Amino acid sequence: MNVLVGFEQSQEVAAAFIAAGHNAMSCDLYYPGAKGLPHYQGDFFDLLCKRWDLIIIHPPCTYTSLSGNRWYWNSPLRLEGAELCAHAWNEARKWSPKVALEQPKTIMQRYIGKRSQIIQPWMFGHPETKETWLWLWGLPPLEETDNVYELMLTLPKKKRHRIWQMTPGPERQRERSKTYPGIAQAMTQWGN
Repeated sequence: MNVLVGFEQSQEVAAAFIAAGHNAMSCDLYYPGAKGLPHYQGDFFDLLCKRWDLIIIHPPCTYTSLSGNRWYWNSPLRLEGAELCAHAWNEARKWSPKVALEQPKTIMQRYIGKRSQIIQPWMFGHPETKETWLWLWGLPPLEETDNVYELMLTLPKKKRHRIWQMTPGPERQRERSKTYPGIAQAMTQWGN
């Protein structure tokens, strides 16, 4: 299966698909691939010139996530972010019969319709919270692989809400945008 993972610098999802025997490529406009796997550093839309069996996109959420309401509610950046996300969703569906779009809690339902699924890291072996929304086109919902919810509840709040409580810094945005390996591995369910 030929898989394109758009807006991904960590290469977690691409690596999981490659390990599962698929041809996968990640792309990101600003960052080179973190793991040295096939990666295009450039515009996601440049790669929409051929058919893909599966496209998974993680558009930037800085301006579209609900956590940004305080800063970006009336900002033109919010509309630009929403338009980019909607454009990526619409274009990806022209080039693949199977598309997944991932965003944290977001304003995007207003622009691309109701989400298909809500997932949490604790459903896939990571004892943390980070509500993530998926829009799925031609794909089934992800099945939980390792529910560690009860274990997570035994941890201090600071550990289980690590992403939400991450201190500001130059790497914060990149760290918060990384896909958990357990979720990346679960996404390979779509390659079956």
